[in-house]
Amino acid sequence: MLDEITQAVLSREEIAKYLEGSHGESGSAARERITGYLEELRTTQRPSFYRALKHPLYPILRKIERHPEHLERVRAATRAGRVIYASNHKSHTDYLVELLVLDENGVRPPIIAAGINLFGGPLGLLHRHVTGAMPIRRNTKDPAYLITLKAYVAELLRKHDFFFYPEGGRSYSGEMKSPKTGLMHAALQADHAQLVVIPTAVAYDLILEDHVLARQKIKRSQRAFSSEIAEMVRYAVGYRSRAFVTFGAAIPVGNIDADSRREVLDFSHTVMGAIGRLVKVLPTAVVANAMRPSVTRSDLAGRCEAIIETLRAQGANLGVETGAEAVDAALEPLESRGVLVVERGRVRVRDRNVLKFYARSLEHLLASPSRHTH
Repeated sequence: MLDEITQAVLSREEIAKYLEGSHGESGSAARERITGYLEELRTTQRPSFYRALKHPLYPILRKIERHPEHLERVRAATRAGRVIYASNHKSHTDYLVELLVLDENGVRPPIIAAGINLFGGPLGLLHRHVTGAMPIRRNTKDPAYLITLKAYVAELLRKHDFFFYPEGGRSYSGEMKSPKTGLMHAALQADHAQLVVIPTAVAYDLILEDHVLARQKIKRSQRAFSSEIAEMVRYAVGYRSRAFVTFGAAIPVGNIDADSRREVLDFSHTVMGAIGRLVKVLPTAVVANAMRPSVTRSDLAGRCEAIIETLRAQGANLGVETGAEAVDAALEPLESRGVLVVERGRVRVRDRNVLKFYARSLEHLLASPSRHTH
């Protein structure tokens, strides 16, 4: 027997056209492909189980202090109607940190889109049957999958809020990436009368897998999540960080034509721009931008001060007020992380790639290119 959402998807016009051969495939073969993808996408959310189990990564999550900002915007939006959360993507911990922030503050849990590589083994069962994560095949060109995914998201939004990352995967270089429009297009197709987008930004003092991401620089292939967990556990030794999750003002979608590629793309860029302005500016990123191969502590503070003034003039979401404060707060964690070395009043670069990774996190906010190490 088909569940309610599967029946709704199969009855949608775009699915019916595919089954009738709009893309060269029809009959039982086409239906089998569509239903197979629907089975893959199906997810179950049990928030009470999630709170009890926390997550296999909970020992790591205990090392991350969660700091939500502007929860009142989320509460107002969820009272008024259906919500799409669109967030930047920094770490595998994002989808846990951000959803825990909502759950801990009594906000109804959204369904979250996550890469299909996160769904192998026991963790996959947890994601599918407890956390309510929906597996996404990124970069596929299969029309059957794309049509099914968009129809599924549209129907999902009739009963659930939705959380996704417009950039797709994490940034391997540190800077914010251009948005992909597939899931935004799917969400806009829901045609929900009270639908809004909440721009959401997450920022960390230190990112758990910073060395892994900075070393690879660009994503060359999809890796098994089990291998990434092993690396994350390795770099969790001595790891401590704050995570700031900032929610922006709700953006209505009522005037967006979901059938216009240009309007969907422009809207996606508008949302990414809003996310970028919400990103918390933290001391580690400021110091990373201000560094040179070797610099005195006082000169570093002066360079940080200039960067902070530039960001303040642009209305950035500052998490540090002065250059001296940035240096005092950032040197110890960056040194313990093996990124910088401090000795006899001078600061030197130890890991140039990781330093540039943190510097690029402010690239979208600075008027000139990041002042990262040359």
